[in-house]
Amino acid sequence: MTTTAEAPIGRREQLVLAVVSAATLLTLADYTAPAVVLPTLAAELHATATAQVWVLNGITFGLAVLLLSAGSVADDYGRRRVFVGGVAGLSLAMVASALAPTAWVFVGARVVQGVAGAAILTAGPGLVADAFPPGPHRIRAAATWGSMIGLGIAIGPLLAVAGGHVGGWRTFYWGAAAVGLVLAVASRPVLRESRAERPRPIDWLGVVLLGAALAALLVGVTNGRTGWLRAATVLPIVLALVLFGLFALRETRAGQPMIDLTLFRRPPFLLATLGALATGVAVIGPMTFLPTALQRGSGWTSAHTAVLAFVWAFTIFLVGLAARRMRATEHGGLELGAGFVLSAAGSVLALLTVGHAWGWMLPGMAVAGIGAGLINATLPRLAVGTVPPDRSAMGSGANNTARYVGSALGVAVTASLAPARPAEALVVGVVLCAVAALALTPLTVRTRVLVPA
Repeated sequence: MTTTAEAPIGRREQLVLAVVSAATLLTLADYTAPAVVLPTLAAELHATATAQVWVLNGITFGLAVLLLSAGSVADDYGRRRVFVGGVAGLSLAMVASALAPTAWVFVGARVVQGVAGAAILTAGPGLVADAFPPGPHRIRAAATWGSMIGLGIAIGPLLAVAGGHVGGWRTFYWGAAAVGLVLAVASRPVLRESRAERPRPIDWLGVVLLGAALAALLVGVTNGRTGWLRAATVLPIVLALVLFGLFALRETRAGQPMIDLTLFRRPPFLLATLGALATGVAVIGPMTFLPTALQRGSGWTSAHTAVLAFVWAFTIFLVGLAARRMRATEHGGLELGAGFVLSAAGSVLALLTVGHAWGWMLPGMAVAGIGAGLINATLPRLAVGTVPPDRSAMGSGANNTARYVGSALGVAVTASLAPARPAEALVVGVVLCAVAALALTPLTVRTRVLVPA
């Protein structure tokens, strides 16, 4: 038997991967940066409790609303154009964050950052795939791009704290904006324009309905801290349910829907979507708010909480790398359940050390990171591996949207129930993980995923 040696990858391909990976890293670092500087930022901008939740959730809101449709925009108008526009938009919105005179101006800038981030995260993989030929080179390039998501989440808090020590929390945004503008200028001559052979029309009405529904839901849940039966809480949630219903009705009648609702008849896809939603609510949301609770309730510094956040996120990154080298099994549902159990166990370990020196929490954060990493490694296979090939991008988009929606809800719920008590924030995470594991059990035991021999 003879084998054909892989052709070496050229300089242009390497530059494409470098530019797309760097922009992805910047987007996710921006996503997590405010989590460890929120108390300082809120004090300077005189942010109310509601505004503080939106400081964390603004970028999540933008991502959740646009992820399903941004891919269609890139396929239709050109992936390079959308990607470069996204990087430039992200940079300008970071400048707005750096200059923000009030909390709500900062929140508005964060929403724009989420919209720009959706453009980067949806157009980037297509640009990488277009630059690399099918085969091992493309697979490795896609894995490299994917690893930037986990790495960006891990380093965002550290960069925010480093910027704070240099010149205050605004320093991060000035530095990140400068990097983004350099990337936007450098990417144009490097990237080649590409479009889908059959671009899908954009369902703008669906985008508006989804955005309005999510905004109303977040307003209601955020207001829950003042009473869950008050009109200010109940009415926005009811409005959100009506708008979500109208969105579902729109998708059933649209010729080219944002999401094909018949995919939810497949147990693995339903499990993946509900699992992603539960991951955001029970895992990402509480962990995102935990640094703020620790600083307010335990008097820890932003540097201490940044290290804890890094340990958790970097463990997720390492588990993701290890998962790529492990043979997939057909029991994706059981792996998902194990991830929630480990996340809860890690939070319990961390809970037992609250009140001690901050370093005692590191083992618990690492265990929780292993659980979250196992969940992250399982969800894409459930979302994409069980749908028709021409629906794989739609499946991935739905999964990511559900995760960001859940994350925003998790932050709002945790902030409402434990605004300044780290122990209670951890308890919220433990309880939500337990509820998620139990609620998903019926689907878990029925789900099998075909894996390659």
